[in-house]
Amino acid sequence: MDATLPLQDGRPGPAPVRCQLTTAVLASLAWGLVLAPIFTIPQWELWLRTLVVGMAAFAVFSLFAIRPRTLPRRLARWVLQVLGVALAIPLTVTLVYQVRAALGPPTFWDNGEATSGLVVMTVSGLLFAPWMAMVALLRQRDGAIREQARAFERERGELEHTATEARLRLLQAQVQPHFLFNTLANVRELVASGSPQATPVLDSLITYLRTAVPRVDEPEATLGRELTLVRSYLELMRMRMPDRLQYSLHADEGTEDLRCPPLSVLTLVENAVRHGIDPSEEGGRIDVRLRLREGRCHVEVADTGVGLSGDGAGHGTGLVTLRERLHLAFAGDAGLGLSAPMPIGAVATLDFPAQAALT
Repeated sequence: MDATLPLQDGRPGPAPVRCQLTTAVLASLAWGLVLAPIFTIPQWELWLRTLVVGMAAFAVFSLFAIRPRTLPRRLARWVLQVLGVALAIPLTVTLVYQVRAALGPPTFWDNGEATSGLVVMTVSGLLFAPWMAMVALLRQRDGAIREQARAFERERGELEHTATEARLRLLQAQVQPHFLFNTLANVRELVASGSPQATPVLDSLITYLRTAVPRVDEPEATLGRELTLVRSYLELMRMRMPDRLQYSLHADEGTEDLRCPPLSVLTLVENAVRHGIDPSEEGGRIDVRLRLREGRCHVEVADTGVGLSGDGAGHGTGLVTLRERLHLAFAGDAGLGLSAPMPIGAVATLDFPAQAALT
């Protein structure tokens, strides 16, 4: 079971106890190998002694990492840990020799060889164990610094994500009044001209807005929802100019569940109506196509209206805002293009990664 040891100021650090325990065991066994040429006792008994001393030092090191909870300001916790290890070595070595002597005479202080062994083990332990404690503390501090850096990176990512979402919502809030004002201006023209289509168009507009407006505030939409809105919008526009507007919608299989910014396709269609079909005396046709190619989605809105040179289409609020929304939604991996492949008419295209919607 892994646990964490607190840092010098008591905050939890990332050093796992199991890793430190394994290091302490291996260091104790290595210590026994270093002392083997000096001692005449069996190797297993020497290893047992160094292991007991090493575990005692590890226990003191771990205890002082969490106790006491508060320390005087002038006493750093790492100093307490190193001093505790240094004190644990001679006490534990003495205790080990006393236990060994209790198993049979003579007592270790009456045995010159045992006394020499006690001194050698104590001195070598004091030279070895505190340095091991310092290395463990340095590794613990390095791990804490790395963990703090990762925490800062995660926090920065969350803040960037929050800022991006806020920016997207601000841009979407700009789309809503832009779209509403354009649509209401069309209704106003019908009312001003006394057209009998004014009332049914207004009724259709109310029905459409009840469906469309709540979706503006959604963080993301699907291309399927976009096609539903586009179809409703084009039906509304065809009621306003029944003899001047035709349209078609086509979507490849699998495209309708892909994510996109809300009102992205509708913005292109509205731009085609406003800047292409409306200014043309003959009207025209709008074709909307959704294609899926090699992991990317391609949206094309083509119209046979007056083209791009008529009134500066392509630089309006809707398209400028849509470019920025696409950039934020797909981290720059999306594009919006406008072209005029025919003597008349225009083609607007969107290109972005094919990603399934979360909702």
